[in-house]
Amino acid sequence: MPEATAMAIAAEAWFHTGDIGEIDDDEFLTITDRIKDIIVTAGGKNVAPQPIENLLKADDFIEQAVMLGDRERYCVLLVVPSFTNLEAWARSSGINAPGRKALLASKPVQEHMEARVMARLTDLASYEKPKKIGLIEAPFTIDDGTLTPTQKVKRRAVQARYRDLIDAFYAEENFDQTVFVEV
Repeated sequence: MPEATAMAIAAEAWFHTGDIGEIDDDEFLTITDRIKDIIVTAGGKNVAPQPIENLLKADDFIEQAVMLGDRERYCVLLVVPSFTNLEAWARSSGINAPGRKALLASKPVQEHMEARVMARLTDLASYEKPKKIGLIEAPFTIDDGTLTPTQKVKRRAVQARYRDLIDAFYAEENFDQTVFVEV
């Protein structure tokens, strides 16, 4: 595949991996994202989703997070909560929800999760912060095709699986609503 090889290896013998990284003061390279994962909003803003997702996954109440929004007006976020911690919090808060769907549909739970997400993202530019958050009951897995064998998110597969929810994020009648629940 000479054409693909020519694209991957520059004339100066640099190999283009498709990774995005930063070199720190000690000249160590840290890979922070993949070029193909960069979200470019309809307004032309570039958003690197993996560092944002990693910030969120550091929260005890967030198991998985996926940023989306390529060619859209704003970014949105799908979140799989850590149900162990969320259920314990709900019990201690007097929230009686029979099952996970009912728990995610609870307004106090939605407000709690939104507050946790936004607290992690205070230092981001406004265009990098999600305008809508979807709470998802089922985790992303290799078996359902939303994760690669190396546990990386397959964004296209996630978008296809949650197309209706994502479309609802951008519907005008839902403009003021922030948290959505996958049904």
